[in-house]
Amino acid sequence: MSQTETTKDLVLDLENLNVRFETEDGICYAVNGLDMKIERGKAIGLVGETGAGKTTTALSLLRLVPDPPGVVECDKMVINGHDMLNISIKELEKIRGKDISMIFQDPMTALNPVFTVGDQIAESIMLHEGVSMADAQRKAIDMLELVGIPGERAGEYPHEFSGGMKQRVVIAIALACHPQLLIADEPTTALDVTIQAQVLDLMRNLRQQYQTSLIMITHDLGIVAEVCDDVAVMYGGNIVEEGTLEDVFNHTLHPYTEGLFNSLPNINDRKAKLTPIRGLMLDPMDMPPGCPFSPRCPYADEKCDEPQVKKYVSETHAIRCCAYERPGFHIDRKER
Repeated sequence: MSQTETTKDLVLDLENLNVRFETEDGICYAVNGLDMKIERGKAIGLVGETGAGKTTTALSLLRLVPDPPGVVECDKMVINGHDMLNISIKELEKIRGKDISMIFQDPMTALNPVFTVGDQIAESIMLHEGVSMADAQRKAIDMLELVGIPGERAGEYPHEFSGGMKQRVVIAIALACHPQLLIADEPTTALDVTIQAQVLDLMRNLRQQYQTSLIMITHDLGIVAEVCDDVAVMYGGNIVEEGTLEDVFNHTLHPYTEGLFNSLPNINDRKAKLTPIRGLMLDPMDMPPGCPFSPRCPYADEKCDEPQVKKYVSETHAIRCCAYERPGFHIDRKER
């Protein structure tokens, strides 16, 4: 997340990712020139409203964007030393689950209902580690116990598990082969608050145990503060502000990030009114020129109609906003 990163320290090196969906109704510009670099062992929170392009970015890394209608263009996509843009499908199958793995958003639909959970974990182990079915089954039981599920339940089917336990099974599958990069797509959205805390604690401990890099996709800033080292705030298919937790949470610079924080409830003043971001999330089939946030931004002027270039304000903190070219400009970040 800094200007001086070197490729030898990176588990992900992504440059100028563009994803569009060409439909009969028009072209949907889902991701627009996104860059992302993740140091080995680090966790980054990818934050933004629904429709910002977070999940599409993750699917692009796994090369799971459907073609057609999806079109993926990228200057560079290197994951754990593998050039993801120039590998065969056979090589890609070896990388998915081993070098990069993903916890999908809905545990209810992420599991196959006709196979036992033990078989679904063992399948990934057999594919990537070349062990026998018996050895894979034994390791599958170990993985279940690692995520807090009794090993004797390996022979049961997904419908026999609660939502929280299904999510633990999905995490066990994703971590079974110790991936170097784990993508968690809103892994706690369908869970109640108590189970959310347990799952986050589990993921944090397993990440430390295996030194796995993490992309945490979420709209919950509290989860980011609890789990991540760095933050990337996404809007309109691109990252508008990025930096360490300290940078983004305590030295907020982008008007959109300001809007996210100001729309949170004030725990010190329960009577205080929420301050929502005005307007609606932009239509990716009708992108404005220049800054995608300008139609909703209270600070926008004519310069916002020009393309926004990423600017570093410190070694680790970068934004895409031209408002800071105005003398004395600052945002109005409320204390929470």
